[in-house]
Amino acid sequence: MNRRSFFRVVIGATPVLALAACGQPVTTTPTVAPAPTDAPAAPTAAQAPTDVPTAAADLTAIKAYLLDQSAVLITATGAVKTASDSYYELAKAANFDYTALWADKPEEVRKAILDARTAWMAASPGYERIEGIVAGVPSLSEYDVILDAGTSAAEGGDGVVPFDLTLPDGKILEKPGNLFGVTESALWGTEPTFRAGDADLDNDGAVGFGDTLPDANVLKGSVDALNSYATDLRASGEAWEPTEADAFTALVTMIPTMSEYFESWKNSRFVAGDASTQRDFVAISRLADIQGILGGLQIVHEGVSPLIQKVDSAQDEQIKTELADLIGFVAGVHKEEQGGKRFTPEEADTLGAEAQNRATAITGQITQLAAQLNITLAE
Repeated sequence: MNRRSFFRVVIGATPVLALAACGQPVTTTPTVAPAPTDAPAAPTAAQAPTDVPTAAADLTAIKAYLLDQSAVLITATGAVKTASDSYYELAKAANFDYTALWADKPEEVRKAILDARTAWMAASPGYERIEGIVAGVPSLSEYDVILDAGTSAAEGGDGVVPFDLTLPDGKILEKPGNLFGVTESALWGTEPTFRAGDADLDNDGAVGFGDTLPDANVLKGSVDALNSYATDLRASGEAWEPTEADAFTALVTMIPTMSEYFESWKNSRFVAGDASTQRDFVAISRLADIQGILGGLQIVHEGVSPLIQKVDSAQDEQIKTELADLIGFVAGVHKEEQGGKRFTPEEADTLGAEAQNRATAITGQITQLAAQLNITLAE
């Protein structure tokens, strides 16, 4: 998925959130003149104006969620690495002669690849559960480009990944695309240059979709990098000191991304079938990904809810309800898909427009509340 990997500062409310050259948020607070000595005493808590928020956002809960889920991600990508290493060792022992490898050790090869796929299908949703935070917080957003959203140099655009991938054999893949995409297309054979041959992996007597042997060097190199960057993400999460601006920015940046997710779903094998030319999002429906992302954003909303309630408790409850309804809407479509319904591209467009309209309405409310709270958002 292409997503903007940069944020611009919106000026107009204080404090002002600026992005330093290193990508870290810097908060500046305006100088406040001291109150005159004959000013009346400050009101007591009971007398305090109702339009001045006194509650604080629970930012520690947001950070704790990120750290908990990123630990799960490290474990899951580690399992992909273990299985991929097994496959690599088999290929290496066969001098990377994949025809001979499949002929001599089909069961060992089949097990290693299928184990890697199973682990990958646990790791990918693990990232989606925190993507709303990672992609929505400026100081963390580059990890989203690297892990899940960045394009390859060949695809171009403003979201090209910032790394080259060095493989065990010394070959370098220059800016190959995001790592979940590279590993998925290697494991399921949707990128021809990452394939090393055909094999009846599902043992149904025919070679169909996914019946391919990955290039062991590409698979190992990309999975090693995936696990390494997942580990780096958690370390950055440990160092992250979340701000109210981070939380509100994540909400207003990530909630209104429904149209691009549904567009990706429309172009995937889940809708387009064999006509799809998309190399990733072939193993898990984007509808499942959306639910994971929105679920993480619910955690973010819960964290800032105490702050919002001091401004408008009814609107806070409305946001909570509408966000849950949006998740329910996507879940309903996903349930139909899992039940065997194949949606047409036209239906996907209609459903995507409905989801986007709901998301836009929620985002408008949150943006308005951020302004009332004098919170500056980075977009």
